[in-house]
Amino acid sequence: MRKMEEKILNEGKVLPGGILKVGSFLNQQIDTEFLKEMGKEIARLYENEEVDKILTIEASGIPVAVAAGMEMGVPVVFAKKHLTSNVDGAFYSADVHSFTRDEDYSVVVSIDFLLPGEKILLVDDFLANGQALNGLLSLVKQAGAEPAGVAVAIEKCFQGGGDEIRARGIRVEALGAIESMSDNEIVFRSEI
Repeated sequence: MRKMEEKILNEGKVLPGGILKVGSFLNQQIDTEFLKEMGKEIARLYENEEVDKILTIEASGIPVAVAAGMEMGVPVVFAKKHLTSNVDGAFYSADVHSFTRDEDYSVVVSIDFLLPGEKILLVDDFLANGQALNGLLSLVKQAGAEPAGVAVAIEKCFQGGGDEIRARGIRVEALGAIESMSDNEIVFRSEI
């Protein structure tokens, strides 16, 4: 998605430690018109796949997932990063390590929202080392559901998470795929 590359180049900022700050349009302030375009592109990419639901992780993945869900006409489920009092009864749980925050946490989803046999599209804002998506894939497996694929706004290819997921036979689509980045240069991958 050429427009994602342009947004990253014009509004993104590379921070120390391999962090890409895109708060002006994706992670803190959301460019709603651009968000609609992201949802349409994800829907186009997966138009020939059977998708029953979209699964994401709170919080920054939710807007992208909802935009895609609206375009695809399917419900969106989000994994909570902590077990809260409004998650009652049985639930699926997976441990995740956050690259950005350098901390571990458990993600949970009530068993009411992921059902055996469903085709689940995983959507998130970033794919770096793949820990968040691996946690979501674990939830899908625990539910007896099947991954329909993965769609992310931005993949940091140099961190290997996307390639690891692809090697497991799971389709991964990125709206913007960064091959490498430094303080003064961002290089995009032309083909994934």
